[in-house]
Amino acid sequence: MSENVHSIAILGGTGDLGGGLARQWSRAGYKIVIGSRTLEKGRAAADALLAEFPDLNVSGHENLDAASQADIVVLTVPFEHQLSTLETVKPGLLGKILIDVTVPLVPPKVGTVQLPEKGSAAVQAQDFLGDEVQVVSAFQNVGAQHLREDHAIACDVLVTGNKRDARAVVLSLVEAVGLRGWHAGPLANAAAAEAMTSVLITINKHHKIDGAGLVITGEAKT
Repeated sequence: MSENVHSIAILGGTGDLGGGLARQWSRAGYKIVIGSRTLEKGRAAADALLAEFPDLNVSGHENLDAASQADIVVLTVPFEHQLSTLETVKPGLLGKILIDVTVPLVPPKVGTVQLPEKGSAAVQAQDFLGDEVQVVSAFQNVGAQHLREDHAIACDVLVTGNKRDARAVVLSLVEAVGLRGWHAGPLANAAAAEAMTSVLITINKHHKIDGAGLVITGEAKT
């Protein structure tokens, strides 16, 4: 576990990706606070996880309550709900790291790269929240179904953010779920990971792959 992070709020933890991250981090020993637009949905998601693993430290809440309770917050809602969710929880994010997993998918052409006017969803989040919140982008290229199963995941995670220390915290959380993470530069570079999701969706469809991922080749030297 990261020594500075004991509790993680997952906003959108009732969905496939958020639920998968909740499953993995809770089993790694973190306190998980699942957030949803309604208290009932948050509690239902927590109860479902506890039914599978009764000894975990997991609870369900409304989004703002979840964000306020946790050391670090993860946003896993669809792109269309990104800013409305952030507006609701902004008071609970002040002084914290927000891991933004948002991908700007625009139905029906989700296999086509369609980045927002700001350049990326992560930059859009940072501009909206201001300097009192450190936005770090990660996990866009991990198939949600892999996080909900018990097997090794052949996918690396690109971690971007404007503060190296914040990226380092998120990298420790990447490793906690059994993945390999990479410092991938400032938040502007999140555009590459976000765009790659549409490319992977297209690869999955045409080659009938169940959750293609991204792997960085080469050996890191410390």
